[in-house]
Amino acid sequence: MGPVIQFYFSAATLLAPLVICASVGAVWAKRDLPYSGPFVTVLVTTVTTPALVFHTLVSTELDNALLAQVFGASVLALAVCGILCTLALKLWGQPVRKLLPTAWMPNAGNLGLPMSQLAFGDAGLSVAVAFFAISSFVQHTVGVRILSGAGSWRALRTPVFLACAAALAVRLLALPVPGPLLSSAQLLGTLTVPLMLFSLGHALALIPSSGLRVGSGVGVLRLAAGLVSGLLVAWGLGLDEVLGGALALQMAMPCAVVSYMYARRFTDLGDVSAGAVLVSTALFLLAAPLLLWVAGGA
Repeated sequence: MGPVIQFYFSAATLLAPLVICASVGAVWAKRDLPYSGPFVTVLVTTVTTPALVFHTLVSTELDNALLAQVFGASVLALAVCGILCTLALKLWGQPVRKLLPTAWMPNAGNLGLPMSQLAFGDAGLSVAVAFFAISSFVQHTVGVRILSGAGSWRALRTPVFLACAAALAVRLLALPVPGPLLSSAQLLGTLTVPLMLFSLGHALALIPSSGLRVGSGVGVLRLAAGLVSGLLVAWGLGLDEVLGGALALQMAMPCAVVSYMYARRFTDLGDVSAGAVLVSTALFLLAAPLLLWVAGGA
């Protein structure tokens, strides 16, 4: 039992900074202190996250072949997860169109980036950033179209996607990046993780819990289908420990908060989606030591 207890203690220590940052946001919300959600959202999505994506992909030690492998593995893992979630929701008798994006898409930003960096270092962060770029694009295009039955492909013009495209162009063409520009991107990018964690805690503290019964099942489906998909793809493609582990960890993230926002906007199951976010996040934090162990063996 000694090694197991020691492992859980180490994992809890690893998770403590994430929990503390999110808890600050939750307390902030409960005390009704001034907080401009739209300002933080715009700042993170248009400035700090694109800066983080650009700096990480330009400066990462992963070579172009490995990055291409990560992008391909991310697309494949999301596709497998989407199929599993669709089948599970159909067998369960739940409305697939209304609940699929919630069960399908992981919280690759708020929790995925800091978790991968803490668990696998800078290489893990590089994998997480590449996965985040892909999952963010899918969520804001395919996910929205599933919920609304229509929609646009404006994600092609979002700052995160453009930053990813610019970074890949720089790497492929071996273009020099001015030092001040790279340093500025690094400095702005450091704001992303704490702002995301603070916003996550703030959002979770205000989400209604009326949809907990069905939402709990959707949350469990997100964690289970995501982890299985990540492990299958990591094993099937023969990814190494860091790439495979980081991918599996990303896929095992809880429901994305933005899924609740989209579900509330386009469907009548916003409370169910909210319950899924709450339950999956709570279960993820409880099971995180075990997930870290499983991902480490991917």
